Amino acid sequence: MAPMTPTDPMTPTASPAASPTARPFGRALCAMVTPFTPDGVLDLDGAQRLADHLVARGCDGLVLSGTTGESPTTTDAEKASLITAVRQAVGTRASVVAGVGTSDTLHTAALAREAGKAGADGLLVVAPYYSRPPQDAVEAHFREIADATELPLVLYDIPARTGVRIEPDTLLRLAEHPRIVAVKDCSYDFLAAQKVMSRTDLAYYAGCEEHVLALYAVGGAGFVSTVANVAPGHLRAVLDAFDAGDTARAARLQHRATPLIEAMMAGGLPGTVTAKALLTALGLPAGPVRPPLRPADRETTDGLRAAYDHLTGPDRADLPG
Repeated sequence: MAPMTPTDPMTPTASPAASPTARPFGRALCAMVTPFTPDGVLDLDGAQRLADHLVARGCDGLVLSGTTGESPTTTDAEKASLITAVRQAVGTRASVVAGVGTSDTLHTAALAREAGKAGADGLLVVAPYYSRPPQDAVEAHFREIADATELPLVLYDIPARTGVRIEPDTLLRLAEHPRIVAVKDCSYDFLAAQKVMSRTDLAYYAGCEEHVLALYAVGGAGFVSTVANVAPGHLRAVLDAFDAGDTARAARLQHRATPLIEAMMAGGLPGTVTAKALLTALGLPAGPVRPPLRPADRETTDGLRAAYDHLTGPDRADLPG
């Protein structure tokens, strides 16, 4: 995907947020949990039911086997089975993006090929973690994955987890590859994101829920959200309000979600743990987390439920749940 050709600053151009080509996998993507049975076995029936639930409530894309999907503790065979099951459940109603990123380039390339066979529409590829490679090696890693598949790639920049950034200059070069089409941005570097967005046609998805509206307002494609496991309609409504020109309502919706975002994503536990605790409390498929993660305790779960009830309770006026 080549960098954009500069235009005269006074020349009217279509808003990236309004362009279908700027949303290769949709706008409202859920970083879906991977449901397990009580004894820790992959629950494909639960995954299908959860996927159907999320799509029915506004998600037009599902990201499987990412951070929230417990990719480090699921096997290659489980990842492939999950893709196939979710693809069968949602059909063409939503895109299916498969997380294939590992710290091993050859393993990631193999997972990318298998994801295509299993029915994925695209691939989420995290920066290679733990070994902390320099930027030329990070770039080579992503190019090798892109060359190993016919599917489009979402590059996943989450340095707090991986220990390595995908630097803006690296992203500018990677944008030239025809199969590198998007970024899931968890860098917490808004200036860097805008630099890349202004100089390429990479689709930028907010990976941090507090940035959903802010990134969308400057031309982002939408979000890839853990919180969307429990509040898909509400987060989708933020985008819908902005697209309708009602920026005040979009801001109200974003602000209304703050207590839930804080409880789920900034309370000291991984989002996987909090999402599964709240899904279970709501009677939706989730099951336990796999070790080394541990389940949320009762006090934490009660706090999560209180934050959820604040979002969806009777005092919400016209704000969707």
